[in-house]
Amino acid sequence: MAAGGLALLPALLVAALCAASWRAEAAIGVNWGTVSDHRAPPGVVVDLMRANRISKVKLFDADPGVLRALAGSGIQVMVGVTNGELASIAGSQAAADDWVAQNVSRYVGRGGVDIRYIAVGNEPFLTSYQGQFQSYIIPAMTNIQQSLVKANLASYIKLVVPCNADAYQSASVPSQGVFRTELTQIMTQLAAFLSSSGAPFVVNIYPFLSLYQSSDFPQDYAFFEGSTHPVVDGPNVYYNAFDGNFDTLVSALSKIGYGNLPIAIGEIGWPTEGAPSANLTAARAFNQGLINRVTSNKGTPLRPGVPPADVYLFSLLDEEGKSILPGNFERHWGIFSFDGQAKYPLNLGLGNSVLKNAKEVPYLPSRWCVANPARNLDGVSDHMKLACSMADCTTLYYGGSCYGIGEKGNVSYAFNSYYQQQKQDPKSCDFGGLGMITYLDPSMGECRFLVGVDDSKSSAVASCGGGCCGVCCGMHRPEDLPRIQRADGGGVGGQQLSPQQAWPQVTFGCCTSQQHWHAEMK
Repeated sequence: MAAGGLALLPALLVAALCAASWRAEAAIGVNWGTVSDHRAPPGVVVDLMRANRISKVKLFDADPGVLRALAGSGIQVMVGVTNGELASIAGSQAAADDWVAQNVSRYVGRGGVDIRYIAVGNEPFLTSYQGQFQSYIIPAMTNIQQSLVKANLASYIKLVVPCNADAYQSASVPSQGVFRTELTQIMTQLAAFLSSSGAPFVVNIYPFLSLYQSSDFPQDYAFFEGSTHPVVDGPNVYYNAFDGNFDTLVSALSKIGYGNLPIAIGEIGWPTEGAPSANLTAARAFNQGLINRVTSNKGTPLRPGVPPADVYLFSLLDEEGKSILPGNFERHWGIFSFDGQAKYPLNLGLGNSVLKNAKEVPYLPSRWCVANPARNLDGVSDHMKLACSMADCTTLYYGGSCYGIGEKGNVSYAFNSYYQQQKQDPKSCDFGGLGMITYLDPSMGECRFLVGVDDSKSSAVASCGGGCCGVCCGMHRPEDLPRIQRADGGGVGGQQLSPQQAWPQVTFGCCTSQQHWHAEMK
């Protein structure tokens, strides 16, 4: 054997060992967002995860109440640097040192929080950001890495950058995947950084949005049971959108010299209502199919036998405070409802055959606000508009679990949503004398009239990233942006694309502009 061949042996051995370690570490985790008016105490949520043997959780910031609850739980945690914090950290080593000290060092250690990753920004390369955060990423990572070295944590905690799938694209098939031209240089730098530290490339993939945004997208291609419209790419055949999108990224990484970089899925899931294709049956089929696919270790055509490093389902809980600009479904991604009750049977592949519900949820008293049957409702429209502008009424619309409950049912649901959002303040059930408080549950069929959570027992605040947030008027947090439909409906140049052409342009919609986002928030 030539000397050059001998020299390759250690490198090949290391690569094989790394690949084996990523396979061994692969697991199903969850995203835990908190944009909700009815936030269960963090301790209840942590107990919920432990009861379901969920060992990995991804956060969108580093909320102190959430992190305190995670201490000693044994759950591996990804905390997040919000996009709004990137500039200061990129520009100052002292700012990076302070961030690590306040959000990482103070929580780790024996009996503390098992922080494994720091997400530096959240989808910072979105097209809609127009490069706003691009120049901050590598300097911020470099400074935080130095902070971790000073804290003797660099060998244990890895830095990642969750990316939206609009960072890469293909004209036709997965093997032609490339990063956007303006991102080629920074993606090469990012891949080099991740490779040197042993961290994965983190990407968010949403086949649901491909289906939602394109009438030409075959429904069966979004799931995992095979498709009548497979994509043929030379010797490889793709029967589902996830594999195709994943391998488009593999191809893009290969073209910049990092084809073997581990890949983790930062967000993936299916909503349960709010759109024709969003329902309990579809959500269960997608998530169970995904879990079975990942835990089978089959991998994809370009990475056979190598599943993603980790997969974080989006999401653990419903978040009824999120914006509905992308669609009503945006508030219904949870595998659990806001109060930790399982929405459908799901085997996470972690030891339990079904999901277990949260216990000891501090509900408000069992009382509801409904339309007063003794009053004429002719003047109710303005009251309903007020209630639904403040509280969540998305279940009343087409594709929702309360769609079709009748006019009085709609009024009662809207009144009660507002009443619970106002923590059952008696004045919030007045509505000009049209509302009344009842102690009889008005729920009907699959339409559940909620009872709120007493979150005075919760020290957590909403995870909003970016520094601007609201839970009353449908405001955004930054990770909502990729789920906002583009003005051209997806595709390239306004064209509707077939699945073969849609890698991954139809997989995600982007905010039409940041001005649109901010204008909607006002």
